[in-house]
Amino acid sequence: MTWMVTGGAGYIGAHVVRRLRATGRSVVVLDDLSTGSVERVAADVPLVVANVADRATVTAALASHGVTGVVHLAGHKSVPESMAAPMHYYRENIGGLTSLLEAMVDTGVGRLVFSSSAAVYGIPAGPTVSEAAATEPINPYGRTKLVGEQLLADAGRAYGISWVALRYFNVVGADEPWLADRCSPNLFTRIFQAINAGEPVPVTGIDHPTRDGTGIRDYVHVADLASAHLRAVDRLGGGPAATIYNVGTGRGYSVLEVLAQVRTETGLPVPYRAEPRRPGDPTCVIADAGKIARELGWTARYDLPEMVASAWRAYRPDPLARILLTTIP
Repeated sequence: MTWMVTGGAGYIGAHVVRRLRATGRSVVVLDDLSTGSVERVAADVPLVVANVADRATVTAALASHGVTGVVHLAGHKSVPESMAAPMHYYRENIGGLTSLLEAMVDTGVGRLVFSSSAAVYGIPAGPTVSEAAATEPINPYGRTKLVGEQLLADAGRAYGISWVALRYFNVVGADEPWLADRCSPNLFTRIFQAINAGEPVPVTGIDHPTRDGTGIRDYVHVADLASAHLRAVDRLGGGPAATIYNVGTGRGYSVLEVLAQVRTETGLPVPYRAEPRRPGDPTCVIADAGKIARELGWTARYDLPEMVASAWRAYRPDPLARILLTTIP
């Protein structure tokens, strides 16, 4: 079986490709390299440089490589950017998925793993959310992910496409420094950028009704997330599916708890500066990951200290890693 990974030259995509290949599966990557990097793609993995909205090229790639399933990670994921350019997000995220599904129908490819997001929940009614929770996204990015899930459900019924959607929580860390995400605006990146600049870390909101006044989030190591994709691929190999899973640890950490762990890992003081809450920022969002544990046998392996250590190594690789980075073919 051959799997196409759209966005496979990106941060999450490159980790997923690694896991698929480790199981002996044949993989082809399709990526427009707008945020991905060719250095993340192994020399013996076919790379099709194209936007997923290019239906003709995607169709040709599916046919010529004998693709039997797709892991769809290509898309845009910045909440502030989505609010500033909503039409661009709908064009790329929904238009791209539509084009991909059309190409799959054209070539008879009937399996799809879809990259969704916890952003579909918006501001949850409680601290922990299951897949049955209300979906009320508060930004265009989250709405494109929810519409994508709905489009998958409709296409699955109409064309017999079997699919699994994974709702990611806050993805951090890296297998190797050269696979790290250096573009994401997530908390870990903001902390490391502040350390590098010698500035206090901006903490938005210290008046939340939490144990220390700062917001609480569920962080998941990218290695765990990549393994969840592998379980989803296995599930699609076992018969028809049309289902959604949360991918998180089921544990929440506050911003100040993350800062404390960064201090422990780096040995640096890591001061912070309190700022007002961002409009619409939920106080606490933690995954109920029971469904994916029961049905796919997946649970997160890595805890916060391991996630921080991994992210710090990736952001500030040691001298040997820097040498390796300059010599990777």
